[in-house]
Amino acid sequence: MNTALLALEDGSVFEGNAFGAPVDKAGEVVFNTSLTGYQEIFTDPSYAGQIVVLTNPQIGNYGTNDADNEAIRPFFEGLVVREYSPLASNWRSDDEAGDFLSKHGIPGITGIDTRALVRKLRMGGVMRGVLSSTTLDPRVLVERARNVRSMAGLDLATVVSTPKSYQWNETVTGVSESEVLRQPAPASFKVVAYDFGMKRNILRRLAHVGCDLTVVPAGTSAEDVLALKPDGIFLSNGPGDPEPLEFQTKQVQKLIGKAPIFGICLGHQVIGLALGGKTYKLKFGHRGGNHPVLNRTTNKVEITAQNHGFCVDPDSLNQNEVDLTHINLNDQTLEGLRHRNHPLFCVQYHPEAAPGPHDSQYLFDDFIKLMSDWKGSK
Repeated sequence: MNTALLALEDGSVFEGNAFGAPVDKAGEVVFNTSLTGYQEIFTDPSYAGQIVVLTNPQIGNYGTNDADNEAIRPFFEGLVVREYSPLASNWRSDDEAGDFLSKHGIPGITGIDTRALVRKLRMGGVMRGVLSSTTLDPRVLVERARNVRSMAGLDLATVVSTPKSYQWNETVTGVSESEVLRQPAPASFKVVAYDFGMKRNILRRLAHVGCDLTVVPAGTSAEDVLALKPDGIFLSNGPGDPEPLEFQTKQVQKLIGKAPIFGICLGHQVIGLALGGKTYKLKFGHRGGNHPVLNRTTNKVEITAQNHGFCVDPDSLNQNEVDLTHINLNDQTLEGLRHRNHPLFCVQYHPEAAPGPHDSQYLFDDFIKLMSDWKGSK
């Protein structure tokens, strides 16, 4: 393997071995604590503009396959691991992880102390960085890192969104014959889904519970959505800062009360802004498949999959209008809300969790019930 360097804006430089594509990439350096699911992380559009550090020490040992892609291609900038395994041992594997990255122009670095790097990011907060196997002058790379555009104020949702509308009807399928799944429900509810960086398994979960889905670009107007006469509206996950999404926020304001609305991750943040709230950037974000969240309605703790660097400020919301339904037990940040007067709810985390904990999949059933009640009341 050739030498690779990861340089951070604070002047830190980590030296390791290169794998993946032999290119230079820059972005915000973040970490994910998931034990498995690296391919889903590779292909989650919410990582656009970011270099991802994985805390699980060995990555690549089960390869990659087309069925586990969460989008048409990877959107992240680079990968940092303790130990990359070129040996892929899995009956579902089609390709090595390093070859998968190479095909999509994504560089990787292996052989560095990821514990020290993650500790630095936890203490100092996420930083801008450059990953290179072609330029090996630390001073040059550190200076480049300091000139990388900040994630704050950056609209990436419209960059990764679908360019045109499409229909979706694929439901959830098991990875083996032994996996037990409930039968898909008939597609009885017409749902328009805003794609801010949509993961495919969100669409599969929605289709599985009975949604007839039309996916629309992030820049679709409220009038065009309502012209489709939806039974419900879904706002997806996605990358970047929610505050620049002024157009999308105005469209959601127009849609509130016109049809049931369910939001996830960036969709949750846009809803918070549409309700008059504010968002702020977290120090190092929440990324991983093991985050405990308290459901204040049931008083149960859900282990959740998360991927976000921004959060809705609960103090900025009118709590005479909304109930704060979910709270992160690690740092007490807001993880979900429900409107008291309109059919609207949202969560900050990813209940589709592919892979990951399935504690929160009831939320898709809650959306069906919300639409059913709405149709019944009309």
